[in-house]
Amino acid sequence: MAFQQLDPPIPVQVIDKGKGYAFAVIDYGPEHNLIWVTALDENGEIWCAPNPLVRMQGNWTLGRKRPAAMPAAPDACVSSG
Repeated sequence: MAFQQLDPPIPVQVIDKGKGYAFAVIDYGPEHNLIWVTALDENGEIWCAPNPLVRMQGNWTLGRKRPAAMPAAPDACVSSG
């Protein structure tokens, strides 16, 4: 297992939870998804979200557009492989 603090935090959107900042990533190895440790903007909750549920927020300056609508949570969010 590896734990990596992100400095600076990365603005992300967690499907079904909302926008926030990922401040750490946990990697349990090749049989598992990355886990993004994220503080949500709306309520300050901390969530450990699996990789398939995490999206970068849009950034006009960098030319990264926002998704038109956030998709429903994928079924395969438990592990990859």
